Amino acid sequence: MAHINSLGAGLFTYLDIFKGTIPAGTDTAAECAALFVGSTPGTADADHVRMPSVREFPSIGTPANIVNVPVFGQATSSQVQGQADAPSLEVTVNYVSDDMTAIHSLIDGAEKVFRFMMAASPVTQNEGAGSTLSTLNTEFYFIGKVEAILINPALTDATTATVTMSAQTDFFGPATF
Repeated sequence: MAHINSLGAGLFTYLDIFKGTIPAGTDTAAECAALFVGSTPGTADADHVRMPSVREFPSIGTPANIVNVPVFGQATSSQVQGQADAPSLEVTVNYVSDDMTAIHSLIDGAEKVFRFMMAASPVTQNEGAGSTLSTLNTEFYFIGKVEAILINPALTDATTATVTMSAQTDFFGPATF
């Protein structure tokens, strides 16, 4: 299917994590996508985890490589090309401890492959483990680590957790397979 090609809310956005062994030289969207296809296509393996109950996603993509430089005597700063910093990758989830057990176990210092999928309609984790999807979708991949989980107790709203990830590579995508 094609990428999402119309204006709309990101109601069906998912974060899937591949926690298995990453083959050396994995550096394209197609190679990352192949890791999310189960050994039986259409059935997620034990190496695939979906972030449960996501409440808020971070911005995804490559940040601008522009640095603001103050110049003495000018009213505004000048902009020059510089080194882009990796974006802050924090996902806020509704915290249910039973649902988060698999995510807590990912704080182990090992690299994982992450897939952000935006779809035009709901996609189950098993459908996401297929080699193709029957719904319009756009996917971004990156290799990184789950660094921390901070639980945010609330007296007036749902208890949430902030899951912090670090990007170890550039983002691959957008892509659809």
